[in-house]
Amino acid sequence: MIDLYTWSTPNGRKVSIMLEELGLEYKTHAINIGKGEQHTDAFVRINPNSKIPAIVDHEGLDGEPVTLFESGAILFYLAEKHGRFFPTEGHVRYETMQWLMFQMGGPGPMFGQVHHFLRSAPEPVPYAIERYSKETRRLYGVLDGHLARNEHLAGDYSIADIATYPWVARFEWHKVNLEDFPNVKRWFDQIGSRDAVQRGMGVPSRN
Repeated sequence: MIDLYTWSTPNGRKVSIMLEELGLEYKTHAINIGKGEQHTDAFVRINPNSKIPAIVDHEGLDGEPVTLFESGAILFYLAEKHGRFFPTEGHVRYETMQWLMFQMGGPGPMFGQVHHFLRSAPEPVPYAIERYSKETRRLYGVLDGHLARNEHLAGDYSIADIATYPWVARFEWHKVNLEDFPNVKRWFDQIGSRDAVQRGMGVPSRN
């Protein structure tokens, strides 16, 4: 059994999608970051950085439970433990790692900045809005060019796609029209049609 500590954010959804794709049994613990629940003593013991997502895999490795935070590290762990969605050898293994790192260093933080300055900043900051909106569109262009030549980000469907999809899913938040990036749209629609992706995107339930 895996305990998943998460909220309805792109980073949280990376892990719930992965768990659904793997068909693993897990229990969801909703950490409402809008109410500051990520700062409680109980959660900080799991993740001292006070961020979601985090997991506790009670089966773990060699009989020892594993506690992990950072969404990319969790994806690597689950993929390698279960032997799926991350190639074990060859150049495509490093291409997958490359595109996962691209998401974590590019679309993740840059799209996140657009979200903040367009939706959450107490007052408009034109310089920041222009800077991060321009960089967001540049990153969409990188993805679009790559996906014009490739069905997925790296070889077959992988943790790179799983990590990137939830961030692109908020294209309306950063005022991007996917019709401007037809290869991204084709990829986005294809990934979004997967049953496990649809289930993972609904975690945690707001009911």
